[in-house]
Amino acid sequence: MELRSRIALVTGAGRRIGRAIAVALGARGMRVAVHHNASPDEARETVRLIEAAGGSAEIFVADLTGPDAPGRLVESVAAAMGGLDVLVNSAAVMRRTPVDTVTPGEWDAMFALNLRAPFFCAQAAARVMRAAGRGEAGAEPGAIVNIADLAAFETWRHFIPHSITKAGVVQMTRALAHALAPAVRVNAVAPGAVLLPDGWPEESTRRLVETTPLRRLGTPADVTGAVLYLLEADFLTGETIVVDGGRHVRR
Repeated sequence: MELRSRIALVTGAGRRIGRAIAVALGARGMRVAVHHNASPDEARETVRLIEAAGGSAEIFVADLTGPDAPGRLVESVAAAMGGLDVLVNSAAVMRRTPVDTVTPGEWDAMFALNLRAPFFCAQAAARVMRAAGRGEAGAEPGAIVNIADLAAFETWRHFIPHSITKAGVVQMTRALAHALAPAVRVNAVAPGAVLLPDGWPEESTRRLVETTPLRRLGTPADVTGAVLYLLEADFLTGETIVVDGGRHVRR
């Protein structure tokens, strides 16, 4: 897909990986819908960075844990910006939840944002893309990229609900790729240690580096590079690229 002048929605674009992806798309000349829920200052900074990189952006606000919010968000973006070519499902929450402390409320909230929301964003985006004739009579398909996590492939005993949601994102990617072809390509990126949580202990960081085959932590650019590749690789769908410096093959 040629990205310049195309319309992209990036959920969770106010901070961290979502922001990095939104700015990278803007730097390719895309028109970016910057979604956030409760980070208005951060979202405005994302827009500033996109415009400085040569792109254009608009801000959209939605609490994607609401059952109808994903569909309304996509419809609002398509109406305001004149369509939708790319969806990047980045909004998510990661909480430390030792198995004995998990509550039904925490479980439901995590699944609502991490798994249910990207599915229904994808469902709504596919409607818009199909209505625009994507994949018909030689027209190139639209593209969806889901942001999964290395936790989808490993056992993290203090993050079990989070890990299950991200494993679900990987399977959802495969299933949607099949169901939405040829109108929409669906792929995913599963980052490893890229942006550590604030206050992460120095000793734990050192241990992560030492146990990563490439002997470094990742950067947002490592993730955005994979996202851009998946958007431009026109014969690729149903795949998840693990961006983790080789951690998933270290044993």
